[in-house]
Amino acid sequence: MISIEEIKTLLHKNKRRLALELRQSKEAVFLIKKATHSNLSEEEKEKIKIQLLDICKAIPSLAVFLLPGGALLLPLLIKLIPDILPSAFQEDFKE
Repeated sequence: MISIEEIKTLLHKNKRRLALELRQSKEAVFLIKKATHSNLSEEEKEKIKIQLLDICKAIPSLAVFLLPGGALLLPLLIKLIPDILPSAFQEDFKE
């Protein structure tokens, strides 16, 4: 059984990850706006590409989570397909 402290730790980690994902998305929006009137470097183009892929990965995860029983199904799906999570949420798989 999961303790209250473990739940608090998980919530804190996910809060940090979500904040990181939001910062990255904000940076991508800035770069997309910049691309409308100037050329982007290869590094900037890569950042946009990675962030757009992260957004595309987040949509199916959110859809599964919103399904009845999705909160139970999502961890199973993550174990089967770890790449379904945005990059900010994959730090546990890298370690």
